[in-house]
Amino acid sequence: MSTQGYEEELRSERGYVAGLYARLDAERARVKRRYGLALGDDGGTPMERDVEVRALAREISRLNVADEGLCFGRLDSVSDERRYIGRIGLFDEDDDYEPVLLDWRAPAARAFYTATAATPENMRRRRQFHARGRRILGFSDEVLGRPGEGDQGDAALLAAVNAPRGEGMRDIVATIQAEQDEIIRLDHPGVLVIEGGPGTGKTVVALHRVAYLLYTRRERMERHGVLVVGPNPAFLGHIGRVLPSLGESDVVFMTPGDLVPGIHTTEEDDPEAARIKGSLGILDVLAAAVADRQRLPEQPVPVELADVTVRIGADIVGWARDEARASGQPHNEARAVFTEILTWALTERAIGKIGKGWLTRADREAWEDLRGDLLKELAADAKFVAVLDELWPVLTPESLLGSLYTSRERLRAAGAEEALWRAEGEAWTVSDVPLLDELADLLGGDRPDQTADREREAETAYAAGVLKLIETDRQDLMDDEDHLLAQDLLYAEDLAERFGQADTRDLVERASADRNWTYRHVVVDEAQELSEMDWRVLMRRCPGRSFTVVGDLAQRRSAAGASSWGSMLERYVPGRWQYRGLSVNYRTPAEIMAVAAALLAEFAPGVRPPESVRANGIRPWARRVTEDELPAAIGEFEREEASREGISVVIGPPETPGTVPASETKGLEFDAVLVVEPERILAEGPRGAADLYVALTRATQRLGVLHRAPLPAPLRALSGEGALAMAHRRSG
Repeated sequence: MSTQGYEEELRSERGYVAGLYARLDAERARVKRRYGLALGDDGGTPMERDVEVRALAREISRLNVADEGLCFGRLDSVSDERRYIGRIGLFDEDDDYEPVLLDWRAPAARAFYTATAATPENMRRRRQFHARGRRILGFSDEVLGRPGEGDQGDAALLAAVNAPRGEGMRDIVATIQAEQDEIIRLDHPGVLVIEGGPGTGKTVVALHRVAYLLYTRRERMERHGVLVVGPNPAFLGHIGRVLPSLGESDVVFMTPGDLVPGIHTTEEDDPEAARIKGSLGILDVLAAAVADRQRLPEQPVPVELADVTVRIGADIVGWARDEARASGQPHNEARAVFTEILTWALTERAIGKIGKGWLTRADREAWEDLRGDLLKELAADAKFVAVLDELWPVLTPESLLGSLYTSRERLRAAGAEEALWRAEGEAWTVSDVPLLDELADLLGGDRPDQTADREREAETAYAAGVLKLIETDRQDLMDDEDHLLAQDLLYAEDLAERFGQADTRDLVERASADRNWTYRHVVVDEAQELSEMDWRVLMRRCPGRSFTVVGDLAQRRSAAGASSWGSMLERYVPGRWQYRGLSVNYRTPAEIMAVAAALLAEFAPGVRPPESVRANGIRPWARRVTEDELPAAIGEFEREEASREGISVVIGPPETPGTVPASETKGLEFDAVLVVEPERILAEGPRGAADLYVALTRATQRLGVLHRAPLPAPLRALSGEGALAMAHRRSG
């Protein structure tokens, strides 16, 4: 294309995109007017107004995200049909709602990501726009259907991966690659495992998959939302803008330490304690710990009533305990059975003593009147209540687990290992969270109010009937089989709550505060770190078993984590999980990946490192320093990077001043990384090797290493030392 032709085409494209923004602004103004009217509308039922207001609020959010990069490309077919591709879809209301902009998730837009020179999919050209704000700065064209011209998207992709990092992960909606697009659009209702080495884009692919599922299955998914589980708060902050930038806001972000409402922890156990707590064997310990609190009296306990003294002995307590356990109810709810049996036995004995010689069972009315009086006395007797609390106490997960950890006697009684003992029982760690969640089921509620429960069930049944009337596509929702009924009930319960008192919280707030909330889909990142007990929690949160699981077994650092995907998943979804691998490293330059690959070959020799899509010509460097020189060397790195565009980080052993532990950088990326004392990181064994591998693969441009002891063997290929290394660094 000549310069003049390019300029003419650019003016034309700018005019078209300006027209799209005009449509966007008009549509947004129209929806905002409707939203304002809906808020003040007194007509219809409260439920109808609530449904309309929430739908309009979601539409406003969808339109707001499109301001930046509304249209990022165009496809020209061999028949000269033009398709403009963007963040959302827009339609011409005056032309039978013909699309003027295709949503990137629409089937007709797929060729934008999958067409290649060798397989053009009836496309002649792909055009990608370069924009700033609403203005098109330029475009680049790729002619398809000519073998040898290269794969799609290289120019846009390389521009994206070479660009300086900003705050937070960016979406890849304009540069999705073919192998990524296949995973994003995979129609699999069960568990999808996406595995890839550092820089392969597995996290951002999983997030785009969520956006795609919400687009294609919105009716099924949006009422319950999506849960995204990441390794730490920094990671969640990093990825938090991706889904909102794609128009999706009904997403709850949590770490494994947040999965029980009211508990927020990032503290880790030592490897041995983490291994014990993460194994399913801990279930027997928890059950035994609960049973240990259902006690028999060592000696009969006398209780003095007005006319008689009765003794609470091991015989009747044992009977009451057996009956309560046989009820199958959780501990706190079974207390009612225990109390009923115990008080019945005590009143029988008391009546026998009081009525001896004058009262027989034939005089049933007098017998029951006397029993009623005795029951009132027992309920008011402080000693009896204290004994009841001692023999079958009301427990919370926190009180039970905390007291277990601080008592070696209770640990032995529960069959637990000594490694679980600690001085501060309720100093919660991430490994404690699934145990607290398990105990919530084992213990149940404190004292359930049966009348309130029955009223609640009636309200829920009525709400469920209302939901049936407004169901628009019942058959589509039946894909979830029997899981649908339980989840519809939860939604009905939510609706029933509104009949009594309006809940103004949005979905994210309600879901985050409710342990019993269930999600339609769950994304688990860094999933190789999750234990068997962690997976039990997540499976409770998603009865439909719809997951996108993201990880890299080579990066596993947790002693309780996954050694294989099947070992974690087959128990819950036998035959219902699929595996997809990503093999191309879009983040890490080849020069840096070569260093990381040498380490990988030593601690995980069977794992093949991902292949970097680019080299940047900047060699990693290493420099040996003394303990006194280390702070100044770190400061020099920070000053040099502060003068450059982008972001940097210093990664070092835990508790080293001026550094960030590698575990806190998982899933993050930086323009420049300085790794401090790799020999100390590696000394932590398998966990240390995984941490060092993570540290070495965070950089998109520049990597430096400062070490006091000799470099570990896998890192000795780093370029020179001292002045030579400094020269390489400054030339970069």
